[in-house]
Amino acid sequence: MKGVILLAKFIKKKLTKEEITKMVREYILILFGTFIVAAGMFFFFNPAHLSVGGANGLAVVLNHYLEIGVGNWMYIINIGLFILAFLTIGSQFGVKTIIASLLTSGFFDLLEKLMPNFQPLTGDTFVELFFGVFVTALGMAIVFNQGASTGGTDIIAKILNKFIGIDLGKGVLISDVVITLLAGNAFGARIGIYSLFGVIVNGFLIDFVIEGMNMNKEVKIIAEDTKPIEEFIIKELDRGATIYKAYGMYTKEPRDIIMVLLDRKDFLKLKNFLRDLDQKTFISVSNASEVLGYGFKNLKDRYMIKAFQVKGFLLFILKNITYFTIS
Repeated sequence: MKGVILLAKFIKKKLTKEEITKMVREYILILFGTFIVAAGMFFFFNPAHLSVGGANGLAVVLNHYLEIGVGNWMYIINIGLFILAFLTIGSQFGVKTIIASLLTSGFFDLLEKLMPNFQPLTGDTFVELFFGVFVTALGMAIVFNQGASTGGTDIIAKILNKFIGIDLGKGVLISDVVITLLAGNAFGARIGIYSLFGVIVNGFLIDFVIEGMNMNKEVKIIAEDTKPIEEFIIKELDRGATIYKAYGMYTKEPRDIIMVLLDRKDFLKLKNFLRDLDQKTFISVSNASEVLGYGFKNLKDRYMIKAFQVKGFLLFILKNITYFTIS
């Protein structure tokens, strides 16, 4: 009922041209990202029986025992998990996540129908794992960056969090580890170990790609006359900035320091403007891996991403392994 009310409010709301453009762009990127994920799974993971967590990993294992197609199993798993989630924890999943999970399953199913009985490209499991992790991490990063998820173990983690109290990050990793253990039982210890390694590396790669996508520049500018710079930032870049009052340590003269956060495109425009400005200017530039707030990513839209949870859980595992080894 709550979901119907929210949908009705969304339909009634009149969207601006900018909001429509943003929405179309997001869904195009989700479409592109899910295709990359499905392609990575189909061309690299599936032929080598690698179960690198998620709905696809579980589907590969289940298809070993009952062959109805990995794509069909992905449909069954994702739809089943969504139904279970709605029954147990309510409508805590956005439309984007439902669409992304179904698109991933659909693209995989399409590739299975176009290229049935597809064989491993190289015959080397490690090479298949390497390229599979790289390609799927890129696709997942694109999807996650639009505030969506490909479903699967993210849903299981939310259910575990509600009923057992396990942290979401640990819930995701526990689910993925269980899937790799099932893969080891189905295809042998070698595949199980490769799959577990893939789960860990995949998380770090997603983290790396997302940080690169969201990289912004924090720029500090000291100039003799800041007025033309202020006007350029406000009128040309359509950005705000903060001005600090300071004074030179050597000259003892008062100075204004402009601090502004920009994406890469706007930073290049500002740099070119300052280069052509006929006055002495000092610039300090730092990387900001993520900026949340007005003019950038909405604080309310920030999605719990698997990649940002892997490092802590991996350190937790390594710490315990070290403890038991020493003991």
